[in-house]
Amino acid sequence: MSAGFWDLLLAAGALMLVLEGLLPFFSPAGWRRLFEQATRLSDGQIRFLGLSSMLLGVVLLLLFWS
Repeated sequence: MSAGFWDLLLAAGALMLVLEGLLPFFSPAGWRRLFEQATRLSDGQIRFLGLSSMLLGVVLLLLFWS
């Protein structure tokens, strides 16, 4: 039985929440410093980071999803 698209999307979203929760759970002070630094970035820098993250995700999906 293969998982459907929505099942995979839900699993990916759940995994994303788990991974995003690791830093604030294990290092709340580090998480706070990271966000303080992020507020100092310009809109262009934040957009570039977002675009880079999306492109890396697409490349990883293409490499590992067969």
